[in-house]
Amino acid sequence: MPDTLIIADKVSKKFCRTLKRSLWYGVRDLGSELIGRNNSHKDLRKKEFWAIKNVSFELKRGETLGLIGCNGAGKTTLLRMLNGLIKPDTGRIEVRGRMQALIALGAGFNPILTGRENVYINASVLGLSKLEINRKFKDIVDFSEIQEFIDTPVQNYSSGMRVRLGFAVAAHVNPDILLVDEVLAVGDWGFQRKCFNKVGELREKGTGIILVSHSMQVISTFTDKAILLNKGNHFYFDNVAMAINEYNKLFSKGKVESGITKICQGNDKIKFYDVNIGPTRMHPGDSFSLRMRFSSSIDYDDVQVDTKIMCGNEPDIYFQATNKAYDKRLDLKRGDHKFEIKVENIQINNNNALLSISLWARKRAEVLFWWRIRLDFSPMNYSVGKNALNMIYQVD
Repeated sequence: MPDTLIIADKVSKKFCRTLKRSLWYGVRDLGSELIGRNNSHKDLRKKEFWAIKNVSFELKRGETLGLIGCNGAGKTTLLRMLNGLIKPDTGRIEVRGRMQALIALGAGFNPILTGRENVYINASVLGLSKLEINRKFKDIVDFSEIQEFIDTPVQNYSSGMRVRLGFAVAAHVNPDILLVDEVLAVGDWGFQRKCFNKVGELREKGTGIILVSHSMQVISTFTDKAILLNKGNHFYFDNVAMAINEYNKLFSKGKVESGITKICQGNDKIKFYDVNIGPTRMHPGDSFSLRMRFSSSIDYDDVQVDTKIMCGNEPDIYFQATNKAYDKRLDLKRGDHKFEIKVENIQINNNNALLSISLWARKRAEVLFWWRIRLDFSPMNYSVGKNALNMIYQVD
C-alpha cells in the first residue's frame, strides 16, 4: 500500500443560501454536464458562499490529522467530500485505500433493520466476505457493549447505542483511512476512552485518521497535525499546539487572519508565547522540558505549578509533582521574561502517557496556563520507579 493515503489539492465547495436558487443552479449545472460543457464556477453566483476554499493537505499512513473550527466552519463538508458523498466544485481529491467514515449519527444504518443485520450490511459494503464478518462479529458486538440489543431494530437505539455500534463496525473492518466526526461526543466517557484507545491501536497498525472534535484535550492528545477551518479559509499546522492556540482565539476578541501568531495562553494581564516542548518520544529516565516566554502587566506572587503524568494503558501508574511539595515559591513578575519547567527522570517503560502542566494563581482560584500532551516511551529493560516526579523550574 502507498505511504500517502489522501491527497487533497486546492479543494473548494460552495453552497447557496436559498433552496429555490440552489435547485435552479443545480439544474443548470446538470444540463451543462450532460452537454459536455465545463460547469465549474470559480466565482460565486448570487446567494452563494464558499463553505470550503482551496484546502490542500496530505494524510500519510499512521498519521492522525485533527480538523478543528467553529460550528459551521466546513469540517463536516470536507469529510463528506473526502468520503465521496458530495463532489468538490474545484480541486482534486485522491484516496488510496479502504475508507470508513463516522460522519453523521447512525449514518449508513437502516433504522428498520436490527443491529445484527446492519453490521453485516455495513461490513459487506466495505468489502468483507460473510466468513470474515462471522469471525469479527463477536468482537464488534463485545466492543459496542450492546449484546442484549443486537437483534433489536436500530430505530429503537439511543444515540449513544448507535455511536457504539457504528464505531465498533468502523474500527474492526481494519480500514486504511478512518474519518471520525464529533459523533463520539455523544457516547459516555467510558466508551469514549475505549474508542480513543482503539484509535491508537489503528494508528499503530498504519491506519490514517482524520479526527473532528471540539475537545482540545482530544486534539492535543491524539493528533499529529491539525487544520483549522474558519469562514471558508483553512490554516495548516504541523504544530498542534499552535493550531489550538488559534482555535481558542476564535472565541476571544482576536481573529485568525494570517495563520500563526505567537500568543499561546493567559488572560488580559499575562500572556504566554514562544512555547517549546519536548521531547515527546522518550526512553525511561529521560527528562521533559517546557520552555516559553511570558509578558505580564502585574506581579503574580506564589504561583502554583502542577505536573501530572497518567499512563494510558496502566491507569494505576500515576505521577505528580507540585512546587508546594518542594516548598518552593514561584513568583512571576511584571515585564517580559523566560520561563522553563523541567520534569526529570520520568520512570515509564514501553508505554504512552499524558503529561499535563498547569500554572495557578490566587490560591488555585485562577488558572494562568494549562497544557496536555502525549508522550511515547520506548521499551527498555527498565523498572518503573516511584510515583513522584522531580520538577525544577526557573524564571529569567
